[in-house]
Amino acid sequence: MLCGFLSTTTQAAALRAGIAKVDITPATHEIMWGFEDRLTPASSTLDPLFARVLVLESGERRLAIVTLDLGRAFGPASMEALKESARRTSGISCLLAAASHTHSAPVIRDENKNGPPEWEGAALEKIERAIQDAASHLAPARIGVGTGSVAVGHNRLRVEPDGSVAWFERNPDRKPTRPVDPTVTVIRVDSIDGAPMAILVNYACHPVVLGSDNQQYSADFPAAMARVIEQEVPGKPTAFFVQGAPGDINPYYAVTKIQEGAVKWRDWTGEQLGHEAARVAKSIRTESNPNSTLDTSEQLMTFQLRWDREKFKAALLKFLGPQGIELYGAPISPEFQVPTAAVLINKRIAIATFPGEPFVDFQINWRERCPVSTCIVMGYTNGYNGYFPTILAASRNGYGAASASTWLEVGAGERILNHAAIKVYDMLGRFSDLPDDLKRDVYK
Repeated sequence: MLCGFLSTTTQAAALRAGIAKVDITPATHEIMWGFEDRLTPASSTLDPLFARVLVLESGERRLAIVTLDLGRAFGPASMEALKESARRTSGISCLLAAASHTHSAPVIRDENKNGPPEWEGAALEKIERAIQDAASHLAPARIGVGTGSVAVGHNRLRVEPDGSVAWFERNPDRKPTRPVDPTVTVIRVDSIDGAPMAILVNYACHPVVLGSDNQQYSADFPAAMARVIEQEVPGKPTAFFVQGAPGDINPYYAVTKIQEGAVKWRDWTGEQLGHEAARVAKSIRTESNPNSTLDTSEQLMTFQLRWDREKFKAALLKFLGPQGIELYGAPISPEFQVPTAAVLINKRIAIATFPGEPFVDFQINWRERCPVSTCIVMGYTNGYNGYFPTILAASRNGYGAASASTWLEVGAGERILNHAAIKVYDMLGRFSDLPDDLKRDVYK
């Protein structure tokens, strides 16, 4: 079921782009996201948490891509307020706020009647201003894409010979696993004279090299990735980490203890990705297109709770404990309104979003099915609704496939991807407005 449907198509026009970057690291010591056994607040900052903004304009349409060094996107009320502010002050037609899913950022709380916590309110205000800044400095731009390959992670749900699934958290020996997706997709945006403005890197891997013993704010390996790109690509562009579909993908050196070299392996992971992304970025030849197009479609999709409500409550209590439920919020509802989007840039770059943690097979499948040359999945975008396992993964069980962190009905991910595919084909004008029977009459 779909509701809140919004679709826009732009007329061909020259592309314009603007960028901004803002530090959203809390000044306060907050509980950090991602590890239910870590209930003490952050003590300091290892590296800053940023929001990076890219605004693209074609004709009357503006797309804002906002990447967040956070564990998840903001709650529904905050997201709606951010979208409304972006529409009102910056003319943004479609906003994609995508978290990296670092586990070394503060917990995002679904809003209560008093609104978001103070640090979140301050971060949202900074992001609003950054969107305005990017939108107010739009300039003619060129865009290009490229792909590479790098191996820094493994599938953490190992299928045993008997068909059962075992948890495979760390893989320091770098043993081959599957499925994984080593694809690095790079989108490069240049000024009209060819100087790089923004390098967007789409890759699927949990940013969890730093584990629960870490008490410092950090973007994890995307921080090292960005540093390498901004050093190696001439012109000092802004590097964006755009998380893909890493629901079952961990870095090789996941949850390394601080005293065992976590920061070193965090840097190694990001540097491997950064070097490959920089290599690809430097090889891209961007194009200036006077007939650029920007098509977007946003919708709320309705899904049912996968579990019996009482049993799900009991599982949440066991999984998170009373304190964890209070921190993270308990997603106990018979039905969920789930925000999704499909975007098509220049009829060549297709984006499908998930508001949570899609398994990597969705990313692989999207490239196989998508009718244009560059197809990316953006996870953790515009909301958070837990894990999206494939139907096959759900049948095998395991963390994220059939646990308290997985609350939407089986097949939710397939439905989201199917809907994105339909919208992209529609944006390309591939669907007929007449049945073939009538066409035959018309063309006789």
